[in-house]
Amino acid sequence: MRKHPYLIIPITLFLFLAFKTVEQNDRYFQIVKSLDVFTTLFKEVNAYYVEEINPTELMKIGIDAMLSSLDPFTDYIPEDDIEDYRTMTTGEYGGIGAIVEMKGGVNTVVMPYQNAPALRSGLLIGDQILKINNIELNGKKAYEISNLLKSQINSQITLAIKRMDRSEIFEISLVTEKIVIKNVSYAGLINRNLGYIKLTDFTTNAGKEVGEALKKLAKQGAKKLILDLRGNPGGLLLEAINVANIFIPKGAEIVSTKGKLEEWTKIYSTKNQSTDAKIPLVVLTDQRSASAAEIVAGVIQDYDRGVLVGRKTYGKGLVQQTRPLAYNAQLKVTTAKYYIPSGRCIQAIDYSKESSVKIADSLKSTFRTSNGRAVLDGGGIDPDILIDPPKLSTVCYQLIEKNLIFNYATKYYFEHDTLHSARNFQLSQSEFQQFLVWLESQSFDYQTPLEIKLDQALDLAKTAVRSEQVYQRITELNTLVQSEKKNDLALYQDEIKRFLEQDIVSRYYLQEGIIEASFDSDPDILKATKILEDIEFYNGIIKPN
Repeated sequence: MRKHPYLIIPITLFLFLAFKTVEQNDRYFQIVKSLDVFTTLFKEVNAYYVEEINPTELMKIGIDAMLSSLDPFTDYIPEDDIEDYRTMTTGEYGGIGAIVEMKGGVNTVVMPYQNAPALRSGLLIGDQILKINNIELNGKKAYEISNLLKSQINSQITLAIKRMDRSEIFEISLVTEKIVIKNVSYAGLINRNLGYIKLTDFTTNAGKEVGEALKKLAKQGAKKLILDLRGNPGGLLLEAINVANIFIPKGAEIVSTKGKLEEWTKIYSTKNQSTDAKIPLVVLTDQRSASAAEIVAGVIQDYDRGVLVGRKTYGKGLVQQTRPLAYNAQLKVTTAKYYIPSGRCIQAIDYSKESSVKIADSLKSTFRTSNGRAVLDGGGIDPDILIDPPKLSTVCYQLIEKNLIFNYATKYYFEHDTLHSARNFQLSQSEFQQFLVWLESQSFDYQTPLEIKLDQALDLAKTAVRSEQVYQRITELNTLVQSEKKNDLALYQDEIKRFLEQDIVSRYYLQEGIIEASFDSDPDILKATKILEDIEFYNGIIKPN
């Protein structure tokens, strides 16, 4: 019988497509089957569970649990939370313009925004909000209080306020406005030719704000720049490209994305002329610099456009998109991984595994920057100059945790009408002694980690056989630790003073004052300044021999 080899290819292709169709049909069947099981289960639970349940809440718990098995960034956004999501992406909302946090069990103003209704109406840092529109806040959850403070623009809100320097509770009435949270929280000169820009978010107009800030600093004499991305959680991919474009010339690749669908596989390049492609640049990063912040930091490093100083970044190399759902809900879903110009993806955790794990060092690959420097993927971005994170003493941590530094700063504000300079302010020794005297009146006490361990050892010694001598030795050691702990306030005086000074400055100069007060003590800024003062050293980092 005569064979026809030319028929093999179409037959093979036909069989492949047939099997593929069966496979696809089986997948669709599994989806329909799973949805049917889930629907019937949900109905049965609602109908027969012994207690009354909230169907909406139960469904959200189920959806959240399902999505959490994928990665932490894929989220279900119900209609009630859409406004909060818009605030995160646009930096805009209707409200009074103040950050409110729980302090000592009471909702307290910790930072009003410049030119916002809260500040103009006379609301101060340290003010305790007891009621909003006659609604008692005691027992309310944080999101409930946030919703009470946010409303339609031009709505009137009345706050019942308890203030440190007044015995009676009083009311402040204000009208809500469109609040725009700036991405650039500070832009100014550290010295006569060194500019500093603090970029806190990547919401709408981040690139525009950074570009305008750089132009303003250049007019003031800045010939070098520190771009601070520490604590920046990221945001919009487009704004990361826009910020990078300020320092990177037109036509350069900034980031590429690769997803399951062809529409999510793209290359993004700069479209505009850079604002300044030559200014010596140091970028500050830390473990909370993520997503869009890592794209900008990585691009600067990959093109050897500047020096990175600080700590390894978070390691989020995933891209999210929002998809509309029924009833005005949204799905924020991870659609792709992103890759910076060297070709590396800095995603630190593999969420595709049954148990999410950090990517092992042995699986990381080496890539090269424009000038040939070796850089790694799969674990965030390593700075060129690593600065160990400052370690906070136990005593200082406890003073902050118990709101004692916060409360004393408020007390200081009501006792001093003015503060002449944010950057140059220093507590005198006599003023620090006044703080220590006040601290005694607050019955301040705390346990060190060593004390906690010794207490545990004492409890064990009490129950152990023939432990009298051991118990006595541990007791003696505990007494010694207690005695040495009394010296902690003096031993860590400089550290405590630094936090006190920054908190006091905030009462007069708000967020900008805190940043300026840190210029002469922040180890990352000090190192960045030193690098930019030595251009030969700076060039040696980005242009190795």
